[in-house]
Amino acid sequence: MFDNIIVAVAADTGKSPLFSLEERVAMAEKVFAKEPNISVEPFQGLLVEYVARRNVHTVLRGLRAVSDFEYEFQIALMNRKLRPDIETLFLISDYRWLYISSTIVKTVASLGGDVRGLVPDHVLSCLRERFGFTHGEIEPVSLPPVPALSELARLQELEASLDRDTDK
Repeated sequence: MFDNIIVAVAADTGKSPLFSLEERVAMAEKVFAKEPNISVEPFQGLLVEYVARRNVHTVLRGLRAVSDFEYEFQIALMNRKLRPDIETLFLISDYRWLYISSTIVKTVASLGGDVRGLVPDHVLSCLRERFGFTHGEIEPVSLPPVPALSELARLQELEASLDRDTDK
């Protein structure tokens, strides 16, 4: 789709990042180290102005859910107002990642939960180190087990089926 991709890491996110700008750039660089057409660069200020300075004409954004679209659409329209020559292209995430967000991953990891498979291995190591889980597996906390998402879905289907049967 693109000859080259720049992963632009924002200094000013309006959020409270767990890792510094330098740490986030280093993690992204490690993740994409074997991808010769992907570079990672930090930036400050408006993304659309950074893109214009780099002489790039497309901003590539990922969407997970409808709620993402509403926010991203507003940002895309504002960017178009500021820089009509720059387009925003949205790619929809694979269904396996629709529920994943940095907030959820950080929360689960901070409580000792297993986020393997949700983030690259290097990022997993950084999360474990940041939260003090540096040796091997994260020790489980003594809470009652929570059913897996697939089990929850199965239970919801069963419940819906029972509801349909009682409506007859």
